[in-house]
This record gives sequence, C-alpha cells and structure tokens, in this order.
Amino acid sequence: MPTPQQLMPGPTPLYHQLEQILRGEIERGVYRPGDRLPTEQELMQTYGVSRITVRQALNELEDEGLVVRRHGKGTYVAEKRIEQSLVRLTDFVEDMELAGLEPSSRVLAFQREAASRAVAAALGLREGEEVMRLDRLRLANGRPIAFDVTWLPMRFGVLLPEEELSRETIYHLLESRYGIPIEAGTFEITAANATLEQAHLLEVPVGAALLLIRRLSCTGGNAPVYIQERYYRPDRVSYRLCLQRRGSGGSRPPTISELRPVFAEAAVPATGDEEGSREAGVVDPGENPAESAEG
Repeated sequence: MPTPQQLMPGPTPLYHQLEQILRGEIERGVYRPGDRLPTEQELMQTYGVSRITVRQALNELEDEGLVVRRHGKGTYVAEKRIEQSLVRLTDFVEDMELAGLEPSSRVLAFQREAASRAVAAALGLREGEEVMRLDRLRLANGRPIAFDVTWLPMRFGVLLPEEELSRETIYHLLESRYGIPIEAGTFEITAANATLEQAHLLEVPVGAALLLIRRLSCTGGNAPVYIQERYYRPDRVSYRLCLQRRGSGGSRPPTISELRPVFAEAAVPATGDEEGSREAGVVDPGENPAESAEG
C-alpha cells in the first residue's frame, strides 16, 4: 500500500478526499486493473476515518465504474472499457486486436452430433442430420470474456483443422484457405443465466446474468455456414447504439450510424457455490436480420 496522504477536516467531505486519493492511485497505476484495493478495515486504520466514510468513497468509485465490489471478496480495480465497430463483419481476433486486447481461445469440444430441431432449421438441414459442434472459451489478455457454441453443416465443419481453432477464427480459416467468405448474417442480443459449466468457465456465480449473442453467419447466396451462441460476461461487454433521426437533408430514412460493443476486462473472478446445469438451446435468430460480427 502506498504512503497515505493526510485527510484534512474542512469544506471538502472526508469521503470525497479519500475517493480522490484512491482515484489518483488508480490513474497513476499504483493499483492496476484486476488489483485488489485495501480492505475497508485497512483504509479505516490508514486514514483514520469511519467505515461509513470508507464505504461512501468506494461507492462513488463504483458508481463511476472505476472499481468492482464483490461480496465477501473485496474491492477490485475495474478494467477500462474499449469500443469496437459492429456494423461491419469482423471476427473475434479482429475485434480483440482493435480493442487493444490479446485474443486467444481454448477449444473445449470439436465433435459430430445430431442436429436439434432448432439447429437444423437455422442451417437448412433435416432434424437429426449430422453437424459439427465447436465449443470454445474466448479470452482477452488471458482472462475469460465469453463462451461460445457453434454448429456447422458437415460440408463446412470438416474443413476446419481442430489443432488451429485455438488461434484461428472460422471466418479466417474458411476464407483464406477455401475462398468461402462470411458475407452476411442475422444477429440477436438477449440474456441468459449461467449454467454450472458456463459459470465455471467464465468465473462467475451459477445463475449469474450473461449477455447472449445468437448469430447465424452466411456465405454467398445466403447459404448458412454456422449458427452460434456466444455467452458474454456482462461486466466485460456492453453495446452502444448511435442513431440518426433522419438522413441528409431529410431525403433519406433514419439510419444506424453506429452499433458497437464496449469491452472491458474482468476485474476479478467470482465463483458461486450453487449447482445446476442445462443444455444450451438455440432459437432461430432469423426474425431480426442485421449484419453480424465477431466470428
């Protein structure tokens, strides 16, 4: 812990002085993203203030998104949020690199299975027809950011070398090696609760809220290449939508000028004690077509 600054009685409340001190230490890198701040008791003893004063200061920092407080675990420095474009087709590696984060993936499963009714409908197959399933844990700077499940028709799935899926995206492998570009797709954003498996992988409590991205990606002729469900930690990504009320000179209809995810590294893992599990389901996302991203 750095040498403490003295808090002075006066017109500036003590909690605000403490907030400014901690803010300055975070900005100077004394406490880095993911670092645990001193406990409430340690701050009380160091600065000679009450618990109420400490909690007010931490509440202010939390409201501004500078720290994350975990019940029973402590207060941690939050990661800075980084914006990325979503209105053009990009893959996971491109998104992470543009955000200044180091992307990596861990392949958890790469196997053949019978298509469920929902998967078959999305891919234009018969129910029970064989598909390739790919499960991956996606990481940014070595920390879990998302878990995704992808289903591909076998004609595309057999083209993917399993040993390269931890460092290459489906987009890049299909386009660079076989000339199969991902040109369009549908995109749906909803919510889900973490299953036992997802909670373990993403280091969140069982039942925690997750941001669920359902995506159908297509190649030329609108041919489905894969259907995917990606479960994001909501403390590491959110979406910002920018709209134009009307086109230039009022001659064109309103347009979306920007839709971008805002990424943030997880401040600290939090593992729950509850147990429970369910199979990930797929809902046909075709009702809300939009350009997709993050392959």
